[in-house]
Amino acid sequence: MCTAATYETKDFYFGRTLDYEISYGDEVTITPRNFVFNFLREGSMHNHYAMIGMAHVEDNYPLYYDAINEKGLGMAGLNFVGNAFFPEEKSGKQNISPFEFIPWILGQCATVAEAKEKLKNINLVNIAFSEKLPLAQLHWLIAGHGQSITVESTESGLHVYDNLTGVLTNNPSFNEQMFNLNNYMYLSTKEPENHFCSKLPLQPYSRGMGALGLPGDLSSQSRFVRAAFVKMNSVSGTTEEESVSQFFHILGSVEQPKGCCILKNGKYEMTLYTSCCNADKGIYYYTTYENHQITAVNMFHEQLNTTGLIRYSPSRREQFKMQN
Repeated sequence: MCTAATYETKDFYFGRTLDYEISYGDEVTITPRNFVFNFLREGSMHNHYAMIGMAHVEDNYPLYYDAINEKGLGMAGLNFVGNAFFPEEKSGKQNISPFEFIPWILGQCATVAEAKEKLKNINLVNIAFSEKLPLAQLHWLIAGHGQSITVESTESGLHVYDNLTGVLTNNPSFNEQMFNLNNYMYLSTKEPENHFCSKLPLQPYSRGMGALGLPGDLSSQSRFVRAAFVKMNSVSGTTEEESVSQFFHILGSVEQPKGCCILKNGKYEMTLYTSCCNADKGIYYYTTYENHQITAVNMFHEQLNTTGLIRYSPSRREQFKMQN
């Protein structure tokens, strides 16, 4: 399971946690402008916006989990198991496989408005990357300055939701997640007042009691509520250091420690990595489960008018700074 979020100060930030039991060899991957994307049903894209994100590279193809492009648009795919449905090919539609969806959008769209136009004629088709890599059941967060949308392909069709929270987790469907927030409208960042009974001398005995009832478990619905509450109420300065730090604190509120979620196969779900992208500056920041030091890769420090993927293996060894 995973959580994606947006944050905006002076710049726009976009990122996610990836919660799973195993890593597939994920790498910070930069796709330059002239890398050729050969789409299964829609021809080839020889020139496009450059992009950076975390991907599993298979047969020299970047299977992105999350990415931003050089124009500042971000996109992430999150598990949507049991609800995602990808139909067969449709005549008159642009038939894009889910594994092609991120490069298809980020390669051509500079804004959420442009992405919405592309989505009007898209069909997320049921074609896998290979027999070894079947389709993942996903839904997506697409976001840029001041606007976010959620995209879900279900049996009832392709749905595009305006996402006022700028947050996405997993099940249930996004409209149900948003409706569920009505159950938490009483939450507050302020000290609570006694509405129980005026005849009783009730008073707060601890700081933070305005958020009493905020879900603390690891389920996707609870993580959505918690991440939305933390993100929507977050305050930071506008410097890069303050903004990036605050973003990691937002997603830190939903990270999963190893051992707290045991799967049927005996493995543990945990937060394998957390990303934070400065979409304006093209910088991909990340931490891993084994290394909490924030590491960064700047897309614009590379030659982007080339054809080959640029790949960086994440640092997975904890680093300590000794002060004595």
